[in-house]
Amino acid sequence: MALTYKKAGVDISKIKQSQAAIGKLIASTHKIQKKAKITHGFGHYAGIVEIPGGKLLATHTDGVGTKVVIANMMKKYDTIGIDCVAMNVNDMICIGATPISFVDYIAANKNDKKLFKKIVQGLVKGAKKAVVPIVGGETAIMPDLISGKGFSFDLAGMVLGLVSKKELVLGNKIKSGDVIIGVKSSGIHSNGYSLARKALLTKYSLKDKIKGVGVLGNALLTPTEIYVKPVLEANQKCKVNGLAHITGGSFTKLLRLKNIGYEIDALPKIPPIMSLIEEQGVKSEEMYKTFNMGIGFCLISPKNQVKKIRKIFKRHRMTTYEIGHVSKKKGVFVNSKKIA
Repeated sequence: MALTYKKAGVDISKIKQSQAAIGKLIASTHKIQKKAKITHGFGHYAGIVEIPGGKLLATHTDGVGTKVVIANMMKKYDTIGIDCVAMNVNDMICIGATPISFVDYIAANKNDKKLFKKIVQGLVKGAKKAVVPIVGGETAIMPDLISGKGFSFDLAGMVLGLVSKKELVLGNKIKSGDVIIGVKSSGIHSNGYSLARKALLTKYSLKDKIKGVGVLGNALLTPTEIYVKPVLEANQKCKVNGLAHITGGSFTKLLRLKNIGYEIDALPKIPPIMSLIEEQGVKSEEMYKTFNMGIGFCLISPKNQVKKIRKIFKRHRMTTYEIGHVSKKKGVFVNSKKIA
């Protein structure tokens, strides 16, 4: 029987239904603050309010999901903070906003000064790469809520950003014929771990060394790439119509930008870690709806901007590919198969 994200305990379609219900509730709060006008609320990568002076303030919050389970199993805590920063700032830049401050939230079953320091070392490393100051945070010790032998924890953060109306990218300008530029991921990043663990850990140990993958646990803990610098530079110097962080839901995330057609037909070779997951009984269609498949971020732009954008990423030592184009046919298509 094929493994799916749903069978691993994560039903994306049901989650979207819950999100829609939540969205209706939170919309009732959008007019209660007279000093800030909501210009873009629930549903995109970050919420935006206009504050006095015409400035746009953006906020976003995210965590690293069950990747913390792997960190606990490996007893390696110095990189998971990078993931926390990355998951927040990579979403923030999807609207063209510059991250300006970050706060973290660590919830654990017990106080462990040494391990907290390791986690924060990762947060600091990620913050420096994203050029965003960490201005505060919270550490909560909750033994009755967070169970597990030894040290167990969860990690989340929130980022604040600034964006001008000129810099704002919401996807509404995407049009048929635009090119989809994919930026290489560093690995699984921080999504799909419930399925990845179910697929891999029934056969392998985290200490196993696998050809092409290396030590499995280390491969699974490879930090999420941070795309802040090249994305913001591209948005300032080129015409960019859409920006998408490829996380949970994989390429179906493109529909968040604009309900149009996305034809993805020139992806690079699948990374070995993802091939290994697929070999354990996860169907190809499920893979492309769950994992980033080697592409961690997408930029959508007119064809005459592609060369210039790719040069910017090359200068930042990031690999890009022309992975597809925008069409009038609605939906997301990977290698001619509709996945959303």
